[in-house]
Amino acid sequence: MSKCELLIFDWDGTLADSIGRIVQAMHLAAAECDLPRLDDASVKGIIGLALPDAIACLYPQLTSAASIEVFRQRYSEHYLALEHQPSPLFPGVVEWLERFREQGMLLAVATGKSRRGLDRMLASCRWERYFDITRCADETAGKPDPLMLDEILVHCGKRADQAVMVGDSVFDLQMAQRAGMEAVAVSYGAQAPDVLAQHSPQRIINRFEELGEWLAARNACEVERYVG
Repeated sequence: MSKCELLIFDWDGTLADSIGRIVQAMHLAAAECDLPRLDDASVKGIIGLALPDAIACLYPQLTSAASIEVFRQRYSEHYLALEHQPSPLFPGVVEWLERFREQGMLLAVATGKSRRGLDRMLASCRWERYFDITRCADETAGKPDPLMLDEILVHCGKRADQAVMVGDSVFDLQMAQRAGMEAVAVSYGAQAPDVLAQHSPQRIINRFEELGEWLAARNACEVERYVG
């Protein structure tokens, strides 16, 4: 284990409090496409995947690319309407991103959102200034494929053992495992702690500020081990 120098974040449900709007937009799109309304837990279970993959998982009866695209368009229209005011970041996120920056950490985003969607969110409140690189599912392989993490590592000039992935879904944790990277799960996002725990994250946090506390203790232990 090396000192962590790069933090990589999922977006929806990890940094941004947007899960409720995603679920609502899925339900509205299903109604317009004459598809059954699924329970909220089922919809939350696919958050993190690239949107076409998520739709195919939820509604396997959509057997053609054209039918999935129609659903995607309906979902996007509803989500944009719900997001006329961008979803806020969770409490403590802005303060800790600034603190991580002051500590010299590199910061990145690895998300299942589209590039257009993420850029719109980042530009809305100038959040792009916090991140050295962002990667989206429509410009690389989607989660849980580790390609976007590999691309972030190359861009930042870091090894997998110098980075930590932070996310709220099993797809985030699986992606980190496949990249040989440690992961921290958040309990306040899309998926329940007992589900996340099955994928052996190094820590499950209940508040964003706990990430800073865990990281400080982790890096201190690594420095002590090296010096000792």
